[in-house]
Amino acid sequence: MSDIKLDCKGLPCPQPVLKCKDAVETSNPVKLTITVDNDPARENVSRFLTVKGYSVSSEGEGNEFTVTGIRSGNGECEECQPMSSQEVADLDQQKILVFIAADVIGSGDDVLGGNLMYNFLVTLKELGPDLWRIILVNGGVKLAVSDNRCMEELKKLEKSGVSLLVCGTCLEFFGLTGKQGAGQVTNMLDVVTSFQLASKTIRV
Repeated sequence: MSDIKLDCKGLPCPQPVLKCKDAVETSNPVKLTITVDNDPARENVSRFLTVKGYSVSSEGEGNEFTVTGIRSGNGECEECQPMSSQEVADLDQQKILVFIAADVIGSGDDVLGGNLMYNFLVTLKELGPDLWRIILVNGGVKLAVSDNRCMEELKKLEKSGVSLLVCGTCLEFFGLTGKQGAGQVTNMLDVVTSFQLASKTIRV
């Protein structure tokens, strides 16, 4: 089938992305149109299709967005292409994933916990090139907004090449959608896949 339309309104994260994944893997459509009802879903679906080799556009606002992906190039999915020499080399490098589920470290005093988190992020660069990805979920997403001093440290890590993923559902829950100053909005499919790909996981 060359043209598929999916109505994903009302589906919780990561169902819209999972439906897109299923459509791409089973039918490899030339054109895929998805309707969602929130901005995090729009961002997640758009990013997923981009990774899969689609040219992506979106329109709409409020409670309805339409994301359209059109297969570019020769119609082959990205993972079907031969790996470059750099990608082959990357397979031999350790990938450390840091999973952060709160904006403080530990319990007892939140001021102390906030200071510990800041110091932790400042020190993460000492892991060197093995530091692969940081995922922020639940209260951890607050670290990526402009009124948190940790945001600048996260931006520095991003600039150094570290992947930073911020849970879209969590941003929406805390009323922070679109307010993060660092990282890409992500979904639970990306989180699960990251655990699978990581060589080592540090949970904070």
